[in-house]
Amino acid sequence: MTLMVHVLACAFGLGSWVAVNGLWVELPLIVNTLPEGWELPSYLTVIIQMANLGPLFITIMHKARPGLLNERTVIYAILSVGVVSCILLAFFWDRTSVVGGVSHSTAFFIITFFLSLVDCTSSVTFLPFMMQLPAKYVTTYFIGEGLSGFVPAVVALAQGVGVAKCVNATQAMTANQTGGTLQTEYLPPNFSTEVFFFLLTAMMCISLAAFVALNRLRLPADENLMTSSVASISSGLENPAADIDPQDLKWKSEEESHSPEEPDHSLYQLAFIYFLVVWVNGATNGVLPSVQTYSCMSYGNLAYHLSAALASVANPVACTIAMFFQNRSLAVLGVLALLGTGFGSYNMAMAAMSPCPLLQGSVAGEVIIVLSWLLFTGTLSYVKVMLGVILRDRSHSALVWSGAAVQAGSLLGSVIMFPLVNVLTLFQAGDFCNTKCPF
Repeated sequence: MTLMVHVLACAFGLGSWVAVNGLWVELPLIVNTLPEGWELPSYLTVIIQMANLGPLFITIMHKARPGLLNERTVIYAILSVGVVSCILLAFFWDRTSVVGGVSHSTAFFIITFFLSLVDCTSSVTFLPFMMQLPAKYVTTYFIGEGLSGFVPAVVALAQGVGVAKCVNATQAMTANQTGGTLQTEYLPPNFSTEVFFFLLTAMMCISLAAFVALNRLRLPADENLMTSSVASISSGLENPAADIDPQDLKWKSEEESHSPEEPDHSLYQLAFIYFLVVWVNGATNGVLPSVQTYSCMSYGNLAYHLSAALASVANPVACTIAMFFQNRSLAVLGVLALLGTGFGSYNMAMAAMSPCPLLQGSVAGEVIIVLSWLLFTGTLSYVKVMLGVILRDRSHSALVWSGAAVQAGSLLGSVIMFPLVNVLTLFQAGDFCNTKCPF
């Protein structure tokens, strides 16, 4: 029975960020179809930030009207919305409409908002539910949360995309287009975008089914083996096919439950920690994702596909490494943040040089840009986890301020980049076949 609960906890965690992660790794295919083209990621970053209204609402309700929101009902609701949204995405992701005389992916944007709402809200609902179980099941939940980024990335790699060839254009080039009579034609992937979105739907269904199963498990009623809060939870659950081992339901021992001694950080050290939180999240959640197409697509769709997929793999891998190899030295974290910023600066520089970045058209250029995105995501993900660990051990209020700093950095990065990409058009798209670079 213990193994079953571990499996259910992992499957439940799978639904936490699988939709948003799936959208990011599928962008290399989507940008070639939707009218926004290379500007699409900058729209996506803003939409995800808008979806933080969900966790904000949940937090306000918990503070203003404690006990009014039923946690299980909220989780049922958001998982159901996630399943329906994934289904709708599979059917309507490429539907467009004219807004202000310009064609836009309105269906994709609306559905993406609801998927982002689901994933953002999961951050303030899934973990509190899992905290009702022993700590070892919470750890398994975090493994499932990591898989929510890993699994879509692996599926995207299996989908295969990026092999291109230059063919004669079927229509005459207009006067304002540069290049000759060639156009880029990408070979079809192993399976379509619709199939990929149905796979995301299946993952959301697995998460929903796991949550239903966790709620159907009847906890033992022996109050001598658990706290009264656990007993009150078990009284509302349905009859099971089998019981959980009572020993698994013991809460942390008195020694484990003691809050850790507050670390001694100076005001300057705390300021540095929060600065890193804002900086790292601004870079990884707002600034760089907005220009990933410009940074990679000039090297070809394969480079973009690999950078998006492998970066999604790097995140859970870095988080797993942080679970076993923790380094809380602010000097080390500062160096790692600087190193990650260096990789991000290279990615930004290549985006600014689009459509003629360094080593464009060479295998070396493709390898370097993919590795740069991989190391950028991996190093800064590790820094984010360790900063969270430091602030968690300091106090609950420090962790609350950390969440505010995360959202502030992410929002600031998105707000800065959106006008640069979509209004001032400082980044230029290119054509793999017709762009003539001087080097």
